[in-house]
Amino acid sequence: MTTLAPTFQPAPARPREDADILLKRLDWQVVRRLDGILQGDYRSLFTGHGFDLAEIREYQPEDDIRYMDWNVTARMDAPYVRQYIEDREITAWLLLDLSPSIDFGTANSLKRDLVVDFAGVMARLLTRHGNKIGAMFFSSAVDEVVAPRGGQQQTLRLLHQLVRPDQQDHGSKGKVTDLAAILDRAGQQLQRRSLVFVVSDFIAEEDWEASLGRLCQRHEVMAVWLTDPREEEIPPIGPLVLEDAETGQQVYVDTRDAGFQARFHQLVDERRQRIERVFARHGVDAMRLSTDGNLVNEIARFAHLRKESLRRGGGRVGGIAR
Repeated sequence: MTTLAPTFQPAPARPREDADILLKRLDWQVVRRLDGILQGDYRSLFTGHGFDLAEIREYQPEDDIRYMDWNVTARMDAPYVRQYIEDREITAWLLLDLSPSIDFGTANSLKRDLVVDFAGVMARLLTRHGNKIGAMFFSSAVDEVVAPRGGQQQTLRLLHQLVRPDQQDHGSKGKVTDLAAILDRAGQQLQRRSLVFVVSDFIAEEDWEASLGRLCQRHEVMAVWLTDPREEEIPPIGPLVLEDAETGQQVYVDTRDAGFQARFHQLVDERRQRIERVFARHGVDAMRLSTDGNLVNEIARFAHLRKESLRRGGGRVGGIAR
């Protein structure tokens, strides 16, 4: 099931920026502010990736069960986990949703703008410390793959790919995003253990949980869930046309009708809870980015929640950061 998006007045279109100008803006408006808030400590965002085995110890209640050592557990007749230390170099991947549904936004920006800004910020933070980052751009399927590299040139390369004019043509309406196939493709493409950000509104075919689980077995996966207020709350303003963001199918509704409002809220709640349960079952920390939010505040809050979780001995935020 995909989501019906109301045809409200869209957010103002952002002026097109060249990759170098965009990177300078992100440096000034986001990265420098994050440096001040987090004091340059980004380990809580990236901890969990690329581990070397340090020791095997007894299981504690908040340990990640993916690191259970079942052979030792069987021999000792008590649960044991593998304790890891981080590799010096991180390889990260951005799985970036460029399907038609991200060209929607009724607040400060479009969801597409959130994709561009988040990708630019993460690439900048990672590459400036000697790490590598790659990307998969997808709509209904994987459209393009950028191999992981380091350095500022890689950040500029990713931004250039995201803002080039023909990028708007990705994913013509009529095809629903096959997120399961996209996650499976990522699992096949990623050769070494990586930090994976899935940046999407998750408006897709529903059968993607198993594929996410397989990806999580080998990689550290985080979800960045893109939203807009009007996807979850429609004011009672009268007759309105709702359009399926992926297929383009339309339906005429009366938003003042109490029955419609009740059913709409029920569907929104069911979808949100279903996605949150999927993330929880597979140990995926998720950050919600809304078109009416603030990227600096959301990333800083997410990093803080992960830091607190790690301090308590676990490795998971344990919910959706929003």
